[in-house]
Amino acid sequence: MPFSRFLPARGRGAPLASLCAVCHGWGRGRLCATCVERFAPAVSRCRCCALQTPHGIGRCGACLVDPPPYATATTAVDYDHPWDGLITRFKFHAALDLAPAFAAQMLAARQRESAPPPTLLLPIPLSDARLRERGYNQAWELARRLGRALGCVADARLLLRVRDTPHQLALLPEERAGNVRAAFAVEPARRAELAGRAVTLVDDVMTTGATVAEAARTLLQAGAREVGVWVLARTPRPDGG
Repeated sequence: MPFSRFLPARGRGAPLASLCAVCHGWGRGRLCATCVERFAPAVSRCRCCALQTPHGIGRCGACLVDPPPYATATTAVDYDHPWDGLITRFKFHAALDLAPAFAAQMLAARQRESAPPPTLLLPIPLSDARLRERGYNQAWELARRLGRALGCVADARLLLRVRDTPHQLALLPEERAGNVRAAFAVEPARRAELAGRAVTLVDDVMTTGATVAEAARTLLQAGAREVGVWVLARTPRPDGG
C-alpha cells in the first residue's frame, strides 16, 4: 500500500499523517477522529466548575452555595482513560508532540459552549526549580497554541510562581488549598495591565480547583475584573456523581 495514502491534503496547516496516541492507527494528527469521538464526547457541565451535570443544569449545587473565585471554567475531557495516561506523558515525559492535539480539543470544547473569545491567556506558572527540572511548562505549551489559534495574547510572565510547593498529586484533597496559599504573585511592574480586564487561566488538569482558585484570587486582588479557567481535563467527582 503506498504511503501517499496517508499524506495530508494540500493546504496550509494541514496536519501530517501520524499514529494515533490512543489506538495507534493511522490518522491525521496525534488523535484520530474515531478516538476523539469515543473518548471526548460532548457532555453537560457546570459553567462554573466544569464538573459534569445533568442535562440542562448550567450550574451545580456546590457552586450555587459556595461559588469559587473564578467566574467560569471550561474543560475538554474528564481526567480518565485514556487522557490520564496521555497527560502524564505530556506533563512528565516531554511528550510535547501531544500539545497541538490537546489544544485542538480545548478549542473544540470552548466552541461548543459558545463562549466569548478570551483576550488574555495566562498559564499557571511553575516555580523556577520545577521549570529547571522539567525543562518546560505544560500549561504554557497549551496557552501559546491557544493564543496563536485565536489571535489573542498568551503571556507567561505576568503571573508568577513565588513559592515552590509539593506536587498536588501527593496531597489529600483537603490539604491542597493550603499547599498553594500565597504561591502566586503578579509581576509588580505590570500590575496596571490587569486593571479592569477579564483574563483566562490555562492549565492541563483541574482536580479540586485549589490551584486555579488561588491564582484567580491573586489576579483579582491585583485588579482583574474577572477570571475564567480553561483546562484540558477535569477530574470527576470521586463518587462519580
